[in-house]
Amino acid sequence: MSLDVGEVYDAEFAREARLRGFAGEILLETAAGPIVAWEREAEGPRVYISSGIHGDEPAGPLAMLELMRGGDFVEGIHWLLVPKLNPAGLLARTRENSGGVDLNRDYLLRSTAEVAAHVCWMEKVPVPDLFLSLHEDWETRGFYLYEINLGEDWPERTRSIIEAVGPWFEAERGPLIDDHESREDGWIYHAAEADVPEGWPEAIYVAKRGCPLSYTFETPSSLALEDRVASHIAGVRQAIGWVV
Repeated sequence: MSLDVGEVYDAEFAREARLRGFAGEILLETAAGPIVAWEREAEGPRVYISSGIHGDEPAGPLAMLELMRGGDFVEGIHWLLVPKLNPAGLLARTRENSGGVDLNRDYLLRSTAEVAAHVCWMEKVPVPDLFLSLHEDWETRGFYLYEINLGEDWPERTRSIIEAVGPWFEAERGPLIDDHESREDGWIYHAAEADVPEGWPEAIYVAKRGCPLSYTFETPSSLALEDRVASHIAGVRQAIGWVV
């Protein structure tokens, strides 16, 4: 599978999205390409999915393209998609943007042009009912997720997502995962507060806006790209199945 997440990716995602009735909005033009948000309105649940905020994590954007090609963004859901939040990082294959800033710690201060533009857009669109954020972790060998839940605790839903990824990756094990206490293997049940008060990730910002449920998926970036992409696809499909 190609690692290309540059101009070819942008053109292919745009072509597939427009074929399926999505409207694109350029949030910011960067030297490495645009940040584009895609929306298709509907009367049903609102689902927001993002990826590519860390440039050394290509599986998320590639999974987003495959989900679009596969028709997984079904009718009846109000979709909000941002597949490439860090074009410069993706081009350079670095976690940070071209200025050396981790965008996923900038959602309170909004010091970067990328995050400022993204927040400006987020404040215009409806608050999602479900947020999915696609990430990777180079330090693990298994899959895990963060859940931020402002509503009813529904363990079966989260367990089903972890199980859906099982054909590719076992759940990351241990009492601590990514330096956080785990609720179960592969599962960090996180409060809607940032670990570092001024270093808000995107998921914390979305929760603060009132999104009742979010999952951040983490696949092991040291393992095969094809498996990482496939596991993201499986996790997204399972999560979507709970709101369709």
